[in-house]
Amino acid sequence: MLKHIWSYAAILFGGIVIACGFNLFLIPHHLLSGGVSGVAMLIGYFSPFNISVLYFVLNIPILVAGWIKLGKRFVWLSILSVIIVTILLELIPVKPVASDTLLSSVFGGVLVGIGGGLSFRVGGSTGGFDIIGSIVTRKRDFPVGNVLVVMNTLVILAVAYMEKDGNLALASMLSIYITGKVIDLVHISHNKVTVFIVTGRTEALLEKLLKRPRGVTKIKTEGAFTHKEKDMLMTVTTRYELTELRMIISETDPEAFVNVVETVAVMGQFRRS
Repeated sequence: MLKHIWSYAAILFGGIVIACGFNLFLIPHHLLSGGVSGVAMLIGYFSPFNISVLYFVLNIPILVAGWIKLGKRFVWLSILSVIIVTILLELIPVKPVASDTLLSSVFGGVLVGIGGGLSFRVGGSTGGFDIIGSIVTRKRDFPVGNVLVVMNTLVILAVAYMEKDGNLALASMLSIYITGKVIDLVHISHNKVTVFIVTGRTEALLEKLLKRPRGVTKIKTEGAFTHKEKDMLMTVTTRYELTELRMIISETDPEAFVNVVETVAVMGQFRRS
């Protein structure tokens, strides 16, 4: 119950931070954020359409794709984040905190990165390119933030062409870069950990763990004090997936002994085919 409360609280706080980054720093200076929000801003700057409505509508097809590829819990938290940000974009007035464009791009990028990173840490996202980035990182070993930076290049080129202002394009690029780095700093999805699980419910755990894209090794163990035989399951995963893994373990075997160890490097095939 507490985990669910923390997840919803993190999504709410992350949405508040993101909306503040948009309406107080980026939008007043016609700067862009990354991904779908950047596309919504770009269209909103050059059309009568509302940015918050565009942000919500453009996220719908991507959320549907995420529901299919990434699981219901992830997408449900992402939907919640998108709804919160959409509502807050309407409630928070568009008013610049700083008059300097460069400062606004830096602080706006930091706020959006913190909000996005918090959403990722509890197993959700802010929708849009974040979901696409998550799909890519489950298939290939890349940091989420770097994936988002690459996908945002087209958005930057679009604003440079339409605004006819290189300074705004460069400031937007800086903001998006900072957002990506802050997401990786808060989310640390690229960092890998090795999880050792000593359990008496091996088959029940394996049934669920083998549905994930990571391999599992089963090792026979014996308690030094009790001399009782148990199985130890070992798997290497990312910090992003660790939230999901903990939930699987706690639901299947609450009495399991779990040891999480930082992994410096992995050789061989990290993702199970």
